[in-house]
Amino acid sequence: QVRLVESGGGLVQDGGSLRLSCVSSEHPFEIRAMGWFRRAPGKEREFVAAITWHIGNVYYADSVKGRFTISRDYIKDTVYLQMGNLKPEDTAIYYCAASANTLVLGDGASYSSWGQGTQVTVSA
Repeated sequence: QVRLVESGGGLVQDGGSLRLSCVSSEHPFEIRAMGWFRRAPGKEREFVAAITWHIGNVYYADSVKGRFTISRDYIKDTVYLQMGNLKPEDTAIYYCAASANTLVLGDGASYSSWGQGTQVTVSA
């Protein structure tokens, strides 16, 4: 496991933008993919986006396609989630996660390391 630390959350108005960052405390030799998940109040955790670490293939939940962009900085061991056209229903705690494989990246069970989460609140 590696330690992951998210940052960049905050309060934004409907239609606004935020960029989340997730940095690994160690060079992630064993990481093959990283993902973002979120948990809204009273709801189950859901997949948001994922990226394979070496090739950079990206995957998105239908609810965020065209609005969110996941990317990674291979040198800085950091993954980003650029969020645009935010809506109140995007309000949640956003978690970064790391996986040792590139299979079933939409399933949280595929990830072995998780960050502590960062709050994103979108006001109407």
